[in-house]
Amino acid sequence: MKNLVEYVWLDGYTPEPNLRSKTKIIETKTSIKTLSLEDCPWWSFDGSSTKQAEGNFSDCLLKPVKLVHDPTRDMGYIVLCEVMNPDGTPHETNFRSLTKNNDDNWYGFEQEYTLIKDGRPLGFPKDGYPAPQGEYYCGVGNKVVSGRKMVEEHLNICLWAGLDITGINAEVLLGQWEFQVFGKGTLDACDQLWIARYFLYKLSEKYGYKIEFHPKPIIGDWNGSGLHTNFSTEKMREEGGKQLFDSIFDTFKKNHIKHIANYGSSNEQRLTGKHETQSIDVFTWGISDRGSSIRIPQTTAKDWKGYLEDRRPASNADPYKIVNVIEESLTECNA
Repeated sequence: MKNLVEYVWLDGYTPEPNLRSKTKIIETKTSIKTLSLEDCPWWSFDGSSTKQAEGNFSDCLLKPVKLVHDPTRDMGYIVLCEVMNPDGTPHETNFRSLTKNNDDNWYGFEQEYTLIKDGRPLGFPKDGYPAPQGEYYCGVGNKVVSGRKMVEEHLNICLWAGLDITGINAEVLLGQWEFQVFGKGTLDACDQLWIARYFLYKLSEKYGYKIEFHPKPIIGDWNGSGLHTNFSTEKMREEGGKQLFDSIFDTFKKNHIKHIANYGSSNEQRLTGKHETQSIDVFTWGISDRGSSIRIPQTTAKDWKGYLEDRRPASNADPYKIVNVIEESLTECNA
């Protein structure tokens, strides 16, 4: 049985990496065998074309780390890969290799993005602007949402692939959408988000839209795009207590600059203190407060057990970097 396996990896571009992919045909001995991660060999690619090597020594290696079905292809699979040096050590652009897996820590990412057509958000008139923000968030109807067909198809593809997508919704800016992905474990959550992003990019080829992850796609009185990151440790969920959460807030405040440095580029255009954000140079927390750096859900504040939402990460941020810096702060305060 011949299987079409798309090897997907992150390139060396900065400040944020791009997704790259290429197809390998992997043959299994029987027609009933389901492909496993162990069936996917390491594979080389030209690192000089992805800003990960020089032309005179250009081979880099792809190490398969997560395999899912590809619903867009017959006998298709997606295998997410880490980039490795020729000697088998992690490449300097391989931030996944720096992420320590912890299945007791759960992460939920709220990925906002904007669909762009002819240089403007989908649904915007050719000249000028649509009606001000207000009716677009979770809107229904032709005048207040745009791009639902592609968004629904992306949802179905992710679910068929086995990703833990927990929901979608239209966002505050016309042409802006969000999907949520959840993972029990640091690596699982990040891997799923990157694969979901891959499916979104691939689907944009069919529809002719640009997927815009810039945190401020339209300058002016319009919401930006974030990657709100919900997180909890076993101690937060099971033991809890006001003292524990206060220690998290104090530690996150102390490490605010370090967090911001890992939360995506151009984020200062989004974190202004307006449009449901806190200023980039201020750290605050509040119960049910979407204008704070950290939102404390009502369910968590009720008995001080549960999760928190970090609203600072930009939509273009690398989830591995987000998780790494959050995990460092959680370890520091013994949460």
